[in-house]
Amino acid sequence: MDPISIIIKVVGGIIVLRILFGWLRIFNEYERGVVFRLGKVLPKPLGPGIGIVIPLIDKMVKVDMRTVTLDVPPQDVITRDNITSRISAVVYYRVEDPIKAVVAIENYGYATSQSAQSILRSIIGQFDLDKVLSNREEISEQIQLIIDDQTEPWGIKVINVDIKDVELPVEMQRAFAKQAEAERERRGKIILAEGEFQAAEKLCQAAQLMQEYPMALQMRYLQTLAEISTENSSTIVFPLPIDMMSAFQAVLNKSGMPLPQVHIDQK
Repeated sequence: MDPISIIIKVVGGIIVLRILFGWLRIFNEYERGVVFRLGKVLPKPLGPGIGIVIPLIDKMVKVDMRTVTLDVPPQDVITRDNITSRISAVVYYRVEDPIKAVVAIENYGYATSQSAQSILRSIIGQFDLDKVLSNREEISEQIQLIIDDQTEPWGIKVINVDIKDVELPVEMQRAFAKQAEAERERRGKIILAEGEFQAAEKLCQAAQLMQEYPMALQMRYLQTLAEISTENSSTIVFPLPIDMMSAFQAVLNKSGMPLPQVHIDQK
């Protein structure tokens, strides 16, 4: 075979393969290709796998179908009780319809960001600051539903919205700190009062029991003397009720034991 013919065939084969491979596109599992053929969008996007794109006739736009994390920049918001705060959030969304995401909106990522910012300011302005701080999940869910409803014609699905941070003016931070401190003091006083009330209640019950059983008072008195005797003191002065000595003398008289010589000072 003529060497020139071989060279021509090899070059021709390379050109054909080059053209064929130039038509082929490989799409990952999370990618889709929206194809415009002579200006008209094809009804079905390409991917995942191998797709064919004809040069000079087809124009393809590749769309990522994975979930996107969008940081909403801090927004200056005036709450319903006229308190200015800076609130930032995070929006999680993904493309559900790649054809709508390309045809219905110029830049779906930028549009979703702008929509999230405006809706965040609008919704936060409907609540008092205390409500915003205490019910973030409820407010975040409400924001998510509104953004999702607005981006649905673009083929975008908003999965979740999280209010990330609420920045307050320095004066408000001090006011909240004072309020929290006053709340802690109030709870401490309530707990102390409840403890004193319970102690007084127990003392009343003990007094009623000793009034019903006088010997219980005498036993408590003796127990107190035993506790005092363990102290490191050389002299102990304690009162001795007359009725207690009378009871002891009566017991000793019945037993026939000699009475101890005890001097009782009645002054």
